[in-house]
Amino acid sequence: MMESFKPSNQHLTKYLFFTGKGGVGKTSTACATAVALADSGKKIMLVSTDPASNLQDVFGRELTNKGTAILEVPGLTVANFDPISAANDYMESVVGPYRGLLPEAAIANMEEQLSGSCTVEIASFNEFAGFLTNNETKEHFDHILFDTAPTGHTLRMLQLPSAWSDFLDENTTGTSCMGQLSGLGDKQEMYRLAVQTLANEQETTLLLVTRPQIGPILEADRASRELREIGIRNQRLLVNGLLEEPNDDISMNIFETQQQALAAMPPQLKGFPQFGIPLRTYNVTGIDNLRMLLQSDQPKQQTEAHIKPNFPNLQQLVDDFASSNKKVIFTMGKGGVGKTTIAAAIATGLAAAGKKVHLATTDPAAHLEQVISESADIRLSRIDEKKELQDYTEEVLQQARLTMSEEDLAYIEEDLRSPCTQEIAVFRRFAEIVDTVDCDVVVIDTAPTGHTLLLLDSSQSYAKEVERSSGDVPAAVRNLLPVLQDPLQTEVVMVTLPENTPVYESLRLMKDLDRAGIAHTWWVVNNSMLTSGTTNPVLAARAQSERVWIDKVKAVSQGHFVVVEWSAVSLQGKAITSLLGNKK
Repeated sequence: MMESFKPSNQHLTKYLFFTGKGGVGKTSTACATAVALADSGKKIMLVSTDPASNLQDVFGRELTNKGTAILEVPGLTVANFDPISAANDYMESVVGPYRGLLPEAAIANMEEQLSGSCTVEIASFNEFAGFLTNNETKEHFDHILFDTAPTGHTLRMLQLPSAWSDFLDENTTGTSCMGQLSGLGDKQEMYRLAVQTLANEQETTLLLVTRPQIGPILEADRASRELREIGIRNQRLLVNGLLEEPNDDISMNIFETQQQALAAMPPQLKGFPQFGIPLRTYNVTGIDNLRMLLQSDQPKQQTEAHIKPNFPNLQQLVDDFASSNKKVIFTMGKGGVGKTTIAAAIATGLAAAGKKVHLATTDPAAHLEQVISESADIRLSRIDEKKELQDYTEEVLQQARLTMSEEDLAYIEEDLRSPCTQEIAVFRRFAEIVDTVDCDVVVIDTAPTGHTLLLLDSSQSYAKEVERSSGDVPAAVRNLLPVLQDPLQTEVVMVTLPENTPVYESLRLMKDLDRAGIAHTWWVVNNSMLTSGTTNPVLAARAQSERVWIDKVKAVSQGHFVVVEWSAVSLQGKAITSLLGNKK
């Protein structure tokens, strides 16, 4: 049995960073830790710069970047920064001086390059650095907690000499995120001290928050390795959502799946101190629930009988796509929501409706091909993300080596590790597939973000503006971009879970697509426990809490939503087809 996480029993450093995949409970864990430490008599500052943070909902009040004292928890001060606004301000500080001097296409290109996740990371780290290097704050508080740690990619970039040169001011035409550091100005020393503090094991602890599932565990391992590379080695693992006392078939299946995931944990993670947080019956909002989250004694939950709701099912979505003759369908959502499974189910349903389907997948699981084996109606392409990224990286570096110094090449190599670069590399391969296959519809399980599409589009426009070769944007990509912006041909399916973070992250992705003019009518709420019929008190209570999120998706989608039931069946045989449900 994993040791329970009790902050008062831990030897904690001054600075505590919580990091992990979206939806694993970083914010809840950070907030509950802050409350527990304040209740023990410590002076605590809790800071969040996470774009997905619901800190204001958790504490039930408006919060600012100045810090708000929580009167119900003496000693606790909470600050909530808006990194999106900070990133917009940062972008304008970089682009503003060029307005009126460069062509509009060049300005649009610069703005789009500075609209990506890397710029938000830099804006967030700017806030982190302010706290990490503020002696007054350090002296006043016993512990300073950060909801979301900076990524290893961001920190490595800040340590490269080229990040602080004029290199980026002269290179705003590429199709990566180059440019996001060009407005750093005189902050190099502050950032250097911040990185130094992060790597100091006597001052900083990194708490890797995960869930007992394969995807989140692998994401925690990736983040851990990235941060170890730059010297942040004082790490602990917090496993959130452990199911205890299974008492029916459903809860037993989930319990066994969790234990298998923990047993398969990468060796490096196993070497860190590990602590568990049990799955709770309630949403972790409000001071009372925050105090209760990390306590051993929990209120008894009564299992209530409930009527099985009658939600629209996936077959209705498939029927709509079949009748409207969509040509390109993406499934989009954060990692772990089931994009690949839903894409496979949609492809199977369209094939049954008489369509010739090409399913392009980035799923590394070899058994997927066994479930939806190729036939006369379904062709399958596997896009190897690592290989595509490697090929694209080498292509860019090969061109760069012709004119650039080793110092500048080092910066580009790091820049190419950004999320946008992988999206572009994978999207280029997908564009080639669409350009060459002969079928009625192409389904892909990983949608490019609106930022990536606008980045490619603006780069293409700028290339034409200055009469450069458009070789940076392949013909297949140029041909596909207009198709993706045609709602009669293309649809993005928003895939989410009936939980707080996945829904809000999908809403942000939706806004991203709106900027790029990409249609997204349908939503899929995946893995709903509400219709499972479980008698386990914890799972039954969790199931009831799904209703508010399903209702929110219903409202946002204007009724264009479907719900896919949780299933204990693995991807074998006809499991994919069963996800479609029965026609109503």
